[in-house]
Amino acid sequence: MLRKLNDKDRKRLKRKVHIRKRISGTAERPRLTVTRSNCNLYMQAIDDTEGKTLVSISTLEKEFASLKPNKEGAEKLGEAMGKRLVAKKIKTVVFDRNGYLYHGVVKALADGTRKAGVEF
Repeated sequence: MLRKLNDKDRKRLKRKVHIRKRISGTAERPRLTVTRSNCNLYMQAIDDTEGKTLVSISTLEKEFASLKPNKEGAEKLGEAMGKRLVAKKIKTVVFDRNGYLYHGVVKALADGTRKAGVEF
């Protein structure tokens, strides 16, 4: 069953498709994608050539369950993701904001990841 998209979701999906035409991840430089909802935040490092997720993190994990999907929680989650990437010897990534505007929570996730030593 198809759900009816409101105008805000339709615009985000249009931006997402436009972005994904231009970027893709490799094993050396994976695509770091962000997904947010009203309750949770998710991040994944994806190797698009293999079609595999290399590293993932979300607020659904027990250690991050107390984090709220606001800027402060997003920055902490981004730092933890950065540490996981550095532990896997991944220093550079391609940032995929997934159609979301680059401000607020999405910017905080990116800044937290940069703070841990990952470049993009």
